[in-house]
Amino acid sequence: MTHLRHGIFDDAAISVISSTTIQEICRLASTPTDVRRFRPNIVLRSVRAIPFEEDQWLGGILTFGEAADASAVAVTVRDLRCSMINIDPDGGPSTPEMKACVRTNQNNAGIYATIIRTGPLSVGQPILLHAA
Repeated sequence: MTHLRHGIFDDAAISVISSTTIQEICRLASTPTDVRRFRPNIVLRSVRAIPFEEDQWLGGILTFGEAADASAVAVTVRDLRCSMINIDPDGGPSTPEMKACVRTNQNNAGIYATIIRTGPLSVGQPILLHAA
């Protein structure tokens, strides 16, 4: 997150990351898995379970559910991670997740997306990737 005179904010409206990516970064850093460090709006579990799979979704559209009017986001850019992921959200010591992320995937983990259709999201609903 960036702090400027106008407040604190992320780069885009929606941050999406897979649980596999989070687990891999924390495994490489030898730290417990803690989703809060990544501040995502949406955490998903992919059937492929490939770390950093989100990079392959650029330019695509994610729909949440199978209905014709399902919520949808356009995947715009990879999520370039700052040092915030090093900070323990419970006030503990800073840890090396950032270095693991940098070494593994050019400092990217997850993706940013913009909303193209609003609607409800729920735990366990299918998420589908469509080519743009």
